[in-house]
Amino acid sequence: MGDHWNHNAHHHPLVLAEVPEGCGSALDVACGDGQLAGRLAAHVPQVTGVDRSPEMIRLARERHGGAGVRFVEADFLEFHDESRSGGYDLITCVAGVHHMDFAAAIGSMVRLLAPGGKLVIIGVARSRNPLDLARSAAAVPAHLVLSRRHGGARVPPGMPTTEPTMSWGQVRRAAERLLPGSAFRRHLLWRYSLIWTKPGA
Repeated sequence: MGDHWNHNAHHHPLVLAEVPEGCGSALDVACGDGQLAGRLAAHVPQVTGVDRSPEMIRLARERHGGAGVRFVEADFLEFHDESRSGGYDLITCVAGVHHMDFAAAIGSMVRLLAPGGKLVIIGVARSRNPLDLARSAAAVPAHLVLSRRHGGARVPPGMPTTEPTMSWGQVRRAAERLLPGSAFRRHLLWRYSLIWTKPGA
């Protein structure tokens, strides 16, 4: 399957643009088939991808494993990495945080992030009011154009899916509480970005 386009992969350039200068280590949470981790490896010497799906980890190792990249099958909320006792310089998570308890996932990411490290989340939320629904509808033409340009949206076979339970507003308010000073932005293709730098560098 190789690199492929879908709504998550569409936002990989945004994630890559946030890699801190001199970043030595990155953790990709809910890494799926490893496409983002493989792309991060072009910018970061040591990249770890973690996912609880055995099938996704198998695909990740087949397609994107190599020098400086490793994939770990684990429930992220129980993940501990003794090899990175000082924390990661960058933690990413694309369309994975809604598979977990939001506050618990954010807490684990903060714990694993090194002082001065950056957290970059691309997330999915639920539309619950007319404004949210209107914004979601506005994304349909862009989806059709981009999907045609890339030969259709494709996802790895066996990719776990779940519907988000938190609304856009709930995510933004939770982020303000859990990650003071974070930048929340809603994007066109049914995604938001949440970017935060851990104090203490």
